[in-house]
Amino acid sequence: MVRAHVCLTTIRQLIETKMIPCIGVHRSLACLHRAVGGVRWKSSFRPAPLLTAAPARALIDEPISIKGRFLPPHSPVTVCAQMHSDDGDLWEAFAHYNTNSDGTVNLTRDPSVGGSYLGCEPMGLFWGLQPAPGSREGLRLRKKNVETPYVVLMSLMKGHVSPSERQSTELAAVTTERWYMAPGVQRKEIRQDGVVATLFLPPGPGPFPAVLDMWGMGGGLVEYRSALFASRGYASLSLTYFNHKDLPGPQGKVSVGDSYFKSAFHLLQDHHQVFADKVGIIGLSFGGYITLRMATQMGVKPSCLICINSPLGSTIMHSDVGGEIIESNQKYWTYDDQGYVSFRDISLPTNFNPESMLKLEHLACPLMYIVGEDDLSASSVETADVIEETLKAVGKSHLFTRVSYPDAGHLIEPPYTPNARVSLWSVKPKKMFTLWGGHPAPHAAAQEDAWKKVLDFMETNLRG
Repeated sequence: MVRAHVCLTTIRQLIETKMIPCIGVHRSLACLHRAVGGVRWKSSFRPAPLLTAAPARALIDEPISIKGRFLPPHSPVTVCAQMHSDDGDLWEAFAHYNTNSDGTVNLTRDPSVGGSYLGCEPMGLFWGLQPAPGSREGLRLRKKNVETPYVVLMSLMKGHVSPSERQSTELAAVTTERWYMAPGVQRKEIRQDGVVATLFLPPGPGPFPAVLDMWGMGGGLVEYRSALFASRGYASLSLTYFNHKDLPGPQGKVSVGDSYFKSAFHLLQDHHQVFADKVGIIGLSFGGYITLRMATQMGVKPSCLICINSPLGSTIMHSDVGGEIIESNQKYWTYDDQGYVSFRDISLPTNFNPESMLKLEHLACPLMYIVGEDDLSASSVETADVIEETLKAVGKSHLFTRVSYPDAGHLIEPPYTPNARVSLWSVKPKKMFTLWGGHPAPHAAAQEDAWKKVLDFMETNLRG
C-alpha cells in the first residue's frame, strides 16, 4: 500500500513538472487506484469504544455531556461514576443503558433502564452518588476543601452490571473535575472582631454585590456554597456560629449572640470590594432563622433574604449569652422504625412560645422562602404558610416569594449534590442519626430549579 501511494504521488509530480507526457496517464492512475483501493478503503479496522465527558473540568452547578461511541448496536452497557470524598470514602453511582442502532449512548438523550436512577437523567451519575457498599453508616457528602475538585472516574462497562462486579469488562473510561471555585476566585480566612468566617471574592477588582451565607445546626464552617457564589460573581462571607474551635465557649452551645451576627454583616458590607447597598443574606435551616432575625430584629438592612426550610422561632437564647442546642424540646422528637430521629415537630410554629417568634411585620426587603415539602427536619410548609399570612396581613405580600417542591427534603443544596435522606447527627453521648427527607430524583430536580431561582432572585435584588 505504501509503495502504491508513493507511485501515485511520483506520477502526479512528474505530470506537474511536465517531465512526462500526460497522454494515457489518467488511465494509468485509474488502474493504480483500482489496484490499491481495496487495501485502503476496505479495512477491517474498528475504533475502540470511547467514553467522553465534556467539559472535562466544570463548576459543580454546570451540567456535562456524557457519551459512549463505537459500541455494538442495540447492546447492554453500564455507565459507572466513582469518586472519593475529602474524608476518603468511596461514593458511586451507575446506570444501565442500551446502545442505539449507531452504536452510541448519550446520557442527555437516552433513558436509564436500571441502576441508581431510571429515565433520562443527564446528571444522574452525580446526584445519584451514594456511599459504596461496606462504607461507614450515615455518610453525607460535603466538600471540606473547596480549593480542590471532586475527581470523578466514569467507566463504560459491557452488559448490565453493578460497580462491585469487577469481573465485568471495562470498555472505556474518562475522568472529570467538579469544582466549587472558579479560576481567579480568592479565598480569605477571617478572624476579625470576634467573627469566624471565610470570605470569597470573584476575580477582578470589584466592587461586587455580596451575600452573607449561613448553614444550620450541623455547625462548623461550611464554605462550598459561598465559593460557588463567588464563582458566579458575588462576594460571599461564609459564617460559622456554632461548633468551631475558634469560637468562644464549649462545644454544643451557641456562644455568640446578636452582636456577633451584626458584626459579620457589617464586616462584609464595609469591605472595599463590596457594594455597601447590595448585600443579601442566605440561610438554610437554623441559619435561615438567623437570616430572618437579622433583618427584622437586629437593625441591619440587607437588600434581600433567602431562607431554605427555616423555622420562625427558637428555643435557644439570643442575647450575647448563648444557649444549649439540645434542650427539653426533646419532647417533640419523633422516631421512625429504625430509630432515626426527626426534628420536624420542634419547629412547628404552634410549638414556639409567642415571645420567641420572629417579628415578621418588620420585614423591609424581598424574601424568598424555599420549601421542601418532604422535609423531615423542619416544619417548612407550616412556616411558609405563617410567613405568607403575616405579610399579607400587614400589606407586605409583594416582598414574599414562595418556592415549593413536592418530595424534596430539608437539605436543598447547590445542583447535583447527592441527597442524604438520613445521616449521622452526633456520636456523643450516643450515636444518633437524623432524618432529612427527600426522594432522589425529585429532590435533585428541586435543587437544580431552586439554584436557578436563587441566582435570578439575587440578580434582580443585588445587581438590578
